[in-house]
Amino acid sequence: MAAGRCGPLLTALVAAWVAAAAAAAAEAGPEQAALPEERSRVRPMTASNWTLVMEGEWMLKFYAPWCPSCQQTDSEWETFAKNGDLLQISVGKVDVIQEPGLSGRFFVTTLPAFFHAKDGIFRRYRGPGIYEDLQNYILEKKWQSVEPLTGWKSPASLTMSGMAGLFSISGKIWHLHNYFTVTLGIPAWCSYVFFVLATLIFGLLMGLVLVVISECFYVPLPRHLSEHSEQNQESEEAHRAEQLQDAEEEKDDSNEEENKDSLVDDEEEKEDLGDEDEAEEEEEEDSLAPGVDEERNDTQDQGPLREAQEDLDAHETEEDVPEPPSSADTEVAEDTLRQRKSQHADKGP
Repeated sequence: MAAGRCGPLLTALVAAWVAAAAAAAAEAGPEQAALPEERSRVRPMTASNWTLVMEGEWMLKFYAPWCPSCQQTDSEWETFAKNGDLLQISVGKVDVIQEPGLSGRFFVTTLPAFFHAKDGIFRRYRGPGIYEDLQNYILEKKWQSVEPLTGWKSPASLTMSGMAGLFSISGKIWHLHNYFTVTLGIPAWCSYVFFVLATLIFGLLMGLVLVVISECFYVPLPRHLSEHSEQNQESEEAHRAEQLQDAEEEKDDSNEEENKDSLVDDEEEKEDLGDEDEAEEEEEEDSLAPGVDEERNDTQDQGPLREAQEDLDAHETEEDVPEPPSSADTEVAEDTLRQRKSQHADKGP
């Protein structure tokens, strides 16, 4: 009897416990559903969706998983992304290991690197990656005082697109090198030899392709046209030679004319000099003629004077013959003669 009574009681207790557990599970279920795992508000950017930053306002962070400085700013970047709705800004991040082409488009050389984008105009943010500084950079619009990336430096330019292609190729080569050395266990020097040979073969193939393209697009001229062009070239060369000869002949003629003109000018100058010399000689003769006439007149005037002086001398000598003159008289006579001679000499010129 006692055993029959304990069986239903145990069954009732088990049922009550199951019901309580179910009720507890039902109560805990809504609470767990109301608290799902928090998702990151930072949007990963790739080469396929990076054009989204061309519209609106964005902040981008370039990082690498192995970079310690990048890991230190992860929490601050997440906090900044949570308040993106309040700041009316979108926040993204770029893994340079997975997206080497995108890092080449922005020409990222240091990590971490931050960029601000406003309606397709990009600026480099060089401040610390701290939430407060990032928030003040947006609220106070400090980005307006930063020079934007314009021209060939802009990520949307053609040059940076080419840079993105180069970086993407280098990233693929790096991944392939790691595959050879790490996954397959090939020595590093074998990998280098492979890439050198691949570069040479690729260069030869590109040269062959260029030659084929040039041959396809090059249209040779017909034979008669080529002959006609050769004849035209020969005629042009002959015409040029004739022109050169004519020019040389003209130069020679001009030189001869100049020489003749110079000779004529020299002869005329000589004749002019001869005329001038004759005129000077005539002037000298004219100037000398009056002097000669004056000398002749003087000689004619002196003739009677000389005759009178001779008569006086003869008369004095006759008077002085009976009486010999004294020394005093002779001296006086000599003085008078000298005076007369000097007077005649003065009158003569």
